[in-house]
Amino acid sequence: MKSYRDAGHKCPVDNEMLTEAQLFPDNFAKREILSLTVKCPNKGCYQKMELRHLEEHQEQCEYTFVDCHQCDALLWRKELQEHMESDCPKRRVACENCAMLMAFQDKKGHDQNCPLANVTCEYCNMELIREQMQNHYNLDCPKAPVPCTFSAFGCPEKMQRNDLAMHLQDYTQAHMRMMAQTLRSISTGLSSHVPSIDILNSEDDFQPVTLPGSLQASHSQSSPALGVPPSCDCSPLIQNLRETVQQLEGRLVRQDHQIRELTAKMETQSGQVGDLKRSARALEQRVCELEAQQCNGIFIWRVENFASHLQAQAEDQPVVLHSPGFYTGKPGYKLCLRLHLQSPSAQRCSNYISLFVHTMQGEYDSYLSWPFQGTIRLSILDQSEGPIRQNYEEIMESKPELLAFQRPTQCRNPKGFGYVTFLHLKALQQRTYVKDDMLLVRCEVVTRSDLNWMRKDDFQARSAEGGL
Repeated sequence: MKSYRDAGHKCPVDNEMLTEAQLFPDNFAKREILSLTVKCPNKGCYQKMELRHLEEHQEQCEYTFVDCHQCDALLWRKELQEHMESDCPKRRVACENCAMLMAFQDKKGHDQNCPLANVTCEYCNMELIREQMQNHYNLDCPKAPVPCTFSAFGCPEKMQRNDLAMHLQDYTQAHMRMMAQTLRSISTGLSSHVPSIDILNSEDDFQPVTLPGSLQASHSQSSPALGVPPSCDCSPLIQNLRETVQQLEGRLVRQDHQIRELTAKMETQSGQVGDLKRSARALEQRVCELEAQQCNGIFIWRVENFASHLQAQAEDQPVVLHSPGFYTGKPGYKLCLRLHLQSPSAQRCSNYISLFVHTMQGEYDSYLSWPFQGTIRLSILDQSEGPIRQNYEEIMESKPELLAFQRPTQCRNPKGFGYVTFLHLKALQQRTYVKDDMLLVRCEVVTRSDLNWMRKDDFQARSAEGGL
């Protein structure tokens, strides 16, 4: 090759000089070279192709390094889309509160100042948008600290806004004396002919020790506390201020009496409302009792919000539910159901529905024979729409020797009788046992009347008397 190169424009075969017009491209050699198989030079890419396709491949190769047009980061082409959607600090995002578009790196600062972001009041925990918070602090928040209305006259107290009215009521006289003291200072400064008055030289003057807890003087007694004789020749401004103070004192005294009267009425009405609530609860209980007596031994318990109970069970929280009471007849025994969703960690009965029957104190207990005897059918109802439904049922007979069937000594017998492993939770998915987030549990009770008292050995039947 070196000799060919050094020969200049000479034919490599016969060594004759060649002109430029006699030179032409060797397409055969070009085709041979472009047909050579090469490997992609990008690290990580193992594809092989003909040399003619290399340039086209590199324009699409996932391992070619490209620049992010937003942040100028250098990364593989295959990572570019995910980077621009999830990782790029300059990707465009929208504020979820005000919908303003911004770079992701600026969002944190925007969230701290967004006027439409939800924030919580540090005093009353009310949730508001940020632009409303300042007005809430200044005007509405019941627990925000506020100075006394008479702070300009010297009252140093600060309190929650909902305590301000009580403070103004309790310290009315003290506030009036503070205003009088301020007026004295103004009158001394504005009217040189008004003599200086020592506010502490009289027993009736304001004592700057502890503020009084309630009004101590009436409107007629408050005027002399100003310390300026009525006949004093004061300027019109001072005289108007004095009259204003006197009017305010009288108004506050009247409002104080009105508040006390309203408080007394409110206490009376609160007692009446309490009596009405107790009467309403008693009526509700009576209505529930009457409804329970209409069951005649067949009761359907609607267990609502069943998904939330399943969620609590999955989190290993105890789930124990009691049904309302129901009667087996009129007269009859009063019973209720207890449903227990066993937790995943329970031994031997994990993830099972447990179902029990409890006796309750009822209206007819003194007329009935005890212990309770009868047959109980427990069912979880299939709520399918089709004609064929497969309820899950169990039938049990009472056992008079158990405490669960004795006459209850409290509202609900703490001892129950039933099945610890009534139905596994997985079986609920086999049929439509849960529909509209509700489980239906049916209980049918058939009692056996105890007639042994009629067959005692010492019992003699009395014959019927003849007609008159």
